[in-house]
Amino acid sequence: MKSLDELLQASADQHRHLCPRQVLGVRMGLLAGRLLGLDVPREDKRLLALVETDGCAADALAVATGCRIGRRTLRVIDFGKVAATFVDVQTQRAVRVAPRPSIRERARVYAPEAKGLWQAQLLGYQHMPEEELLSAQEVALTFSLEKLLSKAGYRVTCQTCSEEIINEREVVQDGLILCRACAGQRYYRPVAEPAPQPAEIAMTSVEN
Repeated sequence: MKSLDELLQASADQHRHLCPRQVLGVRMGLLAGRLLGLDVPREDKRLLALVETDGCAADALAVATGCRIGRRTLRVIDFGKVAATFVDVQTQRAVRVAPRPSIRERARVYAPEAKGLWQAQLLGYQHMPEEELLSAQEVALTFSLEKLLSKAGYRVTCQTCSEEIINEREVVQDGLILCRACAGQRYYRPVAEPAPQPAEIAMTSVEN
């Protein structure tokens, strides 16, 4: 198991600097591993991280845990919070870890030499006791873990656009197998396609 200093250095190497949120991300990952009884960072896919924001905290958390988007062991569920839920996919135990609300002010106590608040957070978060820095609670997922992880090698073809769909992300509408875009859940619009009129947008919002 790597030390805090080693993990912080690895995170800093990725970002070319170290910031307070990277420290939080690393310490969150270490706490989650300890609470779930798992050594981190991991080489296997036993640990799943559901991160509630993108950015440097998520990258640091990945360094600490070994969870990666490319390995399908890290997902961003964007709530705009520096927080994450960690799941042992073997036992399905899950813990949510988040910084305590008062840590910005408390950081100065642990870094009296800091010249400003940012530096106090950077240094203080490294030295603050775990129980004072972070909160953790055991949680239960509100969705199917099996559905999220899906099956190896699973694939179907959208019957409208003919693009391949993996990981059971298809939608069945009126007996047709569709990708989410063709089912009306697009996040993009082809430039050649007319933009919806304001009235159409308002009606869609009401219907949804």
